[in-house]
Amino acid sequence: MKMNKNKKTFGLAALTLALALTVSVGSALAYFTTYTEVKGEVTMELGYPKTDIEEFVVDGQKEITLLNTGDYDCYVRVKALTGDAYKENITYSDVDGRWTPGADGYYYFNDIVAAGETTSQINVGFTFPVEEEGQEPPADFNIIIIQECTSVLYEEDGTPYADWDAVAEVTETVIK
Repeated sequence: MKMNKNKKTFGLAALTLALALTVSVGSALAYFTTYTEVKGEVTMELGYPKTDIEEFVVDGQKEITLLNTGDYDCYVRVKALTGDAYKENITYSDVDGRWTPGADGYYYFNDIVAAGETTSQINVGFTFPVEEEGQEPPADFNIIIIQECTSVLYEEDGTPYADWDAVAEVTETVIK
């Protein structure tokens, strides 16, 4: 009988303690939620720069400009490709001194291209090797222009730089 009385007392004490904790948890939650406020909203859009190439063939050379059609500032570069036998015959001419050749074969635009802005012109020429007098270049010969852009990144001191090795992994969730 004494054992049952102790069990009842212990059970009643545990129930009282659980009830007291439940009541105090509500007060603690009320304290933390009473003093918080949220006003306004911030829309955050994460995106990537996008560029379009404009190229025209004039007097046997391509006149190239790049247009930043994205919503973000970017750096850009271009490179001309042709068959290995002809790659030494490609020439670049910078119209206003704002393009710089890189060791990797690309020409880099020196300035940041703001959203909606266009680069200055760079010309890509080609001299077709003539083995016999009067020989004409093939009608289907073409020089392919590769253009790339990358986001403007900033050092801790605010200095902008380009990371050409960065890879963007993009996923998109569509809710219907």
